[in-house]
Amino acid sequence: MLRVLASESLADVHSLGVFPKDLFVPSLNFVFGVAQRGHNAVIATARLSSEFYGMRSDDELLFERAAKEAVHELGHVFGLDHCSNVCVMRFSNSLPETDTKPATFCDACVSELSHAHR
Repeated sequence: MLRVLASESLADVHSLGVFPKDLFVPSLNFVFGVAQRGHNAVIATARLSSEFYGMRSDDELLFERAAKEAVHELGHVFGLDHCSNVCVMRFSNSLPETDTKPATFCDACVSELSHAHR
C-alpha cells in the first residue's frame, strides 16, 4: 500500500491513505496503520469499525478512532517513534488501547516534533 501511495505522490508531499480493509505486516496479524518515515502513511479502517466485531455501527466512534490512528501514523511520517506516555503515539494493538489513548501528542512528542522541524 505504501508503494502504491508513493508512486502516486509528489516527491515533496506527504500523503495519508485510508484503506477500508485489513492491513497486515510480516510480524503482526494486523495493524491499524503503517508509515514510512519521511514519506507516507496508510490507515486501515476495517478493524476500527464496531461492525467488524459484530456490534452496531457507530460512525462517530469510527471517525474518532480513524483520526487517532491517522495522527499516530503521521507522527511516524514526521519522525516520532512509539511513546510510553499518555499520548496518541502510544502503540495500539486493540480497540480498547485506541479508545483510551488521547488524540493528541504528549509534551515530549510535541517537543521532539518542534525540534525536528525547525
